[in-house]
Amino acid sequence: MTFEQLTKRLEEIVAKLESGTVSLDEVSKLFIEGADITKKCYTMLAEKKGKVTVLREELDKLVEKDFQND
Repeated sequence: MTFEQLTKRLEEIVAKLESGTVSLDEVSKLFIEGADITKKCYTMLAEKKGKVTVLREELDKLVEKDFQND
């Protein structure tokens, strides 16, 4: 699933939990699913952050080289 799909599912879970119309058993299942989705989203964000950091460092090196060539 994509990040957007995961967050949409998480919003659906929150809405169900906030509705107060689900059984205690269903609350437990939804809570566990929500926690799993949260972990997946966090991992996806951490991976993207790492890629952005690497790209930024590479860009900084290119800019530094450009200024040194002047």
